[in-house]
Amino acid sequence: MKRVLICGSNGLLGQRIALALGGRTDLEVLNTGRQRSFVHDHKLFDYTQLDLGSRSDVRSLMSSFQPTTVVNAAGVADVDWCETHREEAWRTNVATVEHVLDGARRVGARIIHISTDYVFDGRNSPYAESALPCPVNYYGKTKLAAENAVHSSGVPAAILRVCLLFGTAMGTANSFATKVVRSLRVGENVNAAPDIGCNPLHVSSAAAAVVAALENDAEGIFHISGADFANRYDFACMLAATFGYSEGLVLSVKTTDLNLPAVRPMSTGFVTSKAERQLGFRPLPLRQTVSMFKQEFFHLAVN
Repeated sequence: MKRVLICGSNGLLGQRIALALGGRTDLEVLNTGRQRSFVHDHKLFDYTQLDLGSRSDVRSLMSSFQPTTVVNAAGVADVDWCETHREEAWRTNVATVEHVLDGARRVGARIIHISTDYVFDGRNSPYAESALPCPVNYYGKTKLAAENAVHSSGVPAAILRVCLLFGTAMGTANSFATKVVRSLRVGENVNAAPDIGCNPLHVSSAAAAVVAALENDAEGIFHISGADFANRYDFACMLAATFGYSEGLVLSVKTTDLNLPAVRPMSTGFVTSKAERQLGFRPLPLRQTVSMFKQEFFHLAVN
């Protein structure tokens, strides 16, 4: 029986992975997070608090649980925060990965590590897995450094890069889509850039890709994204139309006029054919996933 340790179980993606694996009788799953309690405690999933910043704590837990696979969905994805809090960003996105890899190596576990399209500079999309990374902001640099740590560790690993993850979860920081909807529902204007684009990915699709990587003992880099490319302005307008809010509240504002602390790669669309072939991944149309997001938004207590 596979024993799966999930790091970052209280995050947007971590919660979905926990839900996807929690009801399975062919797996033994232990959820972990830095918080004392699990947002899905009512489901009676196994959970323990874990400080990934402590190498000794990670070693101890892995030694006692003896996972066969570690899913690392932990880390900070706030691009501007990483730009202005570089030491903390490195500790959170790189040092913790080194600790997880150290623990996994000691117990002979595989790892599934979540990365990002922001390892690219946005000049040559759509990107296949063979494309050369070249991050333009500090967040991307930390994620690329984490990938390099995985590559050099000797631990059997699958790296799943995801694009603009969106969806609903309990008690998590706002994704771009959630911020847009929350602003629109109270009549606030939303500034959205027409010059930044990618293939937005619903969290359920990302979780399904993680499960497929787990089941197939996948190794290597896989690009995981939605089927359709959209810039941030068009994505925000689609959200407004789907939720029944005024598209006139969405303002087209170029990135340079947003005065953001971190530079953004302009276009980071993905080629997903490798994941489709090897993992059975099926990218979903953006309109379909936005409709899914609408149903979940009002169903879960996130608004």
